[in-house]
Amino acid sequence: MNTRLTKIFELCNIPNRFLYIFIYNGPMKLPSLTIGKFTASFPLIQGGMSIRVSTSSLAAPVAQCGGIGVIGGSGIPPEELQADIRKAKSITDGIIGVNIMFAMKNFYNLVMSSIESSIDMIITGAGFSRDIFKIGKEHDVPVVMIVSSPTLAKLAEKLGASAIIAEAGEAGGHLGTDQPLRSIFPAIRDVIKKIPLIAAGGITNGYEMAEMMDKYGADGVQVASRFVLSEECDVSPAFKQTYLDAQKEDIVLTTSPVGLPGRAINTPFVRKINAGETFFSKKCPENCLKHCDHRYCITERLNMSRTGNIEEGLVFSGQNIYKMKSILSVAEIFRQFREQAESVYMEGKGFAPAAS
Repeated sequence: MNTRLTKIFELCNIPNRFLYIFIYNGPMKLPSLTIGKFTASFPLIQGGMSIRVSTSSLAAPVAQCGGIGVIGGSGIPPEELQADIRKAKSITDGIIGVNIMFAMKNFYNLVMSSIESSIDMIITGAGFSRDIFKIGKEHDVPVVMIVSSPTLAKLAEKLGASAIIAEAGEAGGHLGTDQPLRSIFPAIRDVIKKIPLIAAGGITNGYEMAEMMDKYGADGVQVASRFVLSEECDVSPAFKQTYLDAQKEDIVLTTSPVGLPGRAINTPFVRKINAGETFFSKKCPENCLKHCDHRYCITERLNMSRTGNIEEGLVFSGQNIYKMKSILSVAEIFRQFREQAESVYMEGKGFAPAAS
């Protein structure tokens, strides 16, 4: 018996009888991921982290590796977003998307600016826009909706979404649910049949990627936090070190002025917020959100941490970053994900119950 495979199957909680099926049939290559008119050779979307965490510097190499590279479009001026999209498109012929939160006041301007810059697809969440699907159809730009419930997933598909991202409580940043991925995904999979369904939240390696695709029927995965710990990510060394130093107990939920809970590292600022302190300013420094409780300026605090002020900044992160202990190139992250995923992926054959 292959001891390495045995260990992998134990980690993924796969019954030993399936290991014999795996060895007999052999692993399989992961399928491509088609969203609208675009096909990614590797079924992985890099999460679009806002406030200049996911820029062209990260998105372009992801696209070059066969995934879908995503620029975080929230919290930056439309002109800057346009320039970054054009820069990414000049570097790679791969797929470049943009993630824009519906909660932003200038949501429509950011969307139209992205379309004018020939973005390949738009990913949106943190609220639900019906009009975005009409805009996408009018300009032949696929729209991908981030949801956390079967109801919203089904509505998005009905309105014209080209794909759905089912994002769970393990994700970083703003959350639509506190439930784990493996709890919410089956019910969403049950109602989404005609368009791709992507799993997101807490995925850290290729074994988990293969598990979500094989056992749970995902058409692909979205991964964000792992790419913060890439050489190409533009955040400060201090931001990355905060990720590297984080232990399991350091990742907490906090309140966001957006009106949604957020998952972050327990920095001194987060501890103050969670203790009830406010940092209210009479004059809004950014005027960025449609609805804001003004306890603090989220754009200001995210920018602080991105540029290295961890003491006063907000560091969003996924629940499982404590598992990640190295900074790698984007190419190496893809190589590891591919090798790990394809070593166990069975296209439904390895995880299905054995015939009686």
